[in-house]
Amino acid sequence: MAMRAALRRLTANLPSGLPQRSPAAALPATRLLWAARTSSTAAARSEALKFTDKHEWVRVEGDIGTVGISNYAQEALGDVVYCGLPEVGQRLEQMEDCGALESVKAASELYSPLTGEVKEINTELADNPGLVNKACYTDGWLIKMTIERPDELEGLMDQAAYDHLIKSLE
Repeated sequence: MAMRAALRRLTANLPSGLPQRSPAAALPATRLLWAARTSSTAAARSEALKFTDKHEWVRVEGDIGTVGISNYAQEALGDVVYCGLPEVGQRLEQMEDCGALESVKAASELYSPLTGEVKEINTELADNPGLVNKACYTDGWLIKMTIERPDELEGLMDQAAYDHLIKSLE
């Protein structure tokens, strides 16, 4: 709890949301998105993702959702050096503050994309938080949680809607 309070004080003077990037800085991310779409495996994976406007994603497997941050978010943060994640067993409400990521550039709060209970956290991130940067959609996942209200998924964005959001931010 003390860490969360410190992060809130640290981020209080930062603009809400992630920093804006110039179109020139967005070019590599655009190329990465294009490359992901050309790979059938990556395309199938990205189609299964749902996104929040806070840049978290969720992949649904049965009644479990795996949660992480988007490529846009990890690029905006820079090199992640600390991941503050909720505890296993903690119940979260949709869009509730549930942790934080610290990077060399900033700190950003994490928000639960759905209502449910945390079933697992990515313990690899304690020793290697850079996994969030290296593989945000695979090895850099943050938590796995139950999906208590499946209808909440309908309010999240698919890949196309999220891509549109990203373009509007640039």
